[in-house]
Amino acid sequence: MSSRLAGKVAFITGAARGQGRAHAVRMAEEGADIIAVDICEQIKSNKYPLATQQDLDETTKLVTELGAGIVAVKADVRERDQLREAVEAGIAQFGRLDIVVANAGILPMALGDPHASDFVDSTDVDLVGVMNAVAVAIAHLGDGGSIIVTGSTAGMMPGTTSNPVMGPGGAGYSWSKKTLIGYVEEMSVHLAPRFIRVNAIHPTNVNTHLMHNDGMYGIFRPDLEHPTREDVEPAFTHFQAMPIPYIEPVDVANLAVFLASDEARYITGQQIRVDAGALVKFPNGPTSL
Repeated sequence: MSSRLAGKVAFITGAARGQGRAHAVRMAEEGADIIAVDICEQIKSNKYPLATQQDLDETTKLVTELGAGIVAVKADVRERDQLREAVEAGIAQFGRLDIVVANAGILPMALGDPHASDFVDSTDVDLVGVMNAVAVAIAHLGDGGSIIVTGSTAGMMPGTTSNPVMGPGGAGYSWSKKTLIGYVEEMSVHLAPRFIRVNAIHPTNVNTHLMHNDGMYGIFRPDLEHPTREDVEPAFTHFQAMPIPYIEPVDVANLAVFLASDEARYITGQQIRVDAGALVKFPNGPTSL
């Protein structure tokens, strides 16, 4: 532990597991206290299971064991009032706010049974949820703070999550992640006078539930009736220039720690990929999915 975030407080959405938990743990390792929120409920259109209260409790345990403080709140990023209450509870406990990690996201895939509402659910979480998290935090962020948005390398490519086979939910995910690029750049300009940085991290495939589910396996191996993890890993590996099937959540969190630290004090408005070379390999989209 190098205490790069000592004395700072981080507000993290989608913190119960996956990338969000990795952000909470890594930032706690570096000395930050954590305000952690997650929906801890299922969204009907999202076919793979979302995080539970037990998952959020586990994040709380991991952060606490590191000696950091944590305020963990069950909250839906689609509901701005719920996020506002969570931030206010954290500030009441810790007295400040320095970092926002707008991470919560879903990828509904109603394969064979598409609904326009899947697009709505996806954009409500992946785009509006990010904007809600930033909106409730801005007034409380100290000068020199850091806002970090989770984007997607796949969302930057044509023919991936925007592929019609992914349905309206995939289209909503892709549109949201692309729209966040402009949002980050706009917000970075408007918050620059306060030295608040706004940056986006765009991961490739990440070893989380969003990647490991039957729907995603079927997308990558449509030639098989019931593909397994072992069946899809060669196809996952094809997606990156480096020969790996996916990165780990901590690989994303390591970059977030840097962007949240004073080492990145003049880095803002950036779109930074942690993608093992996926976009440079397929700048016009993958040859097959």
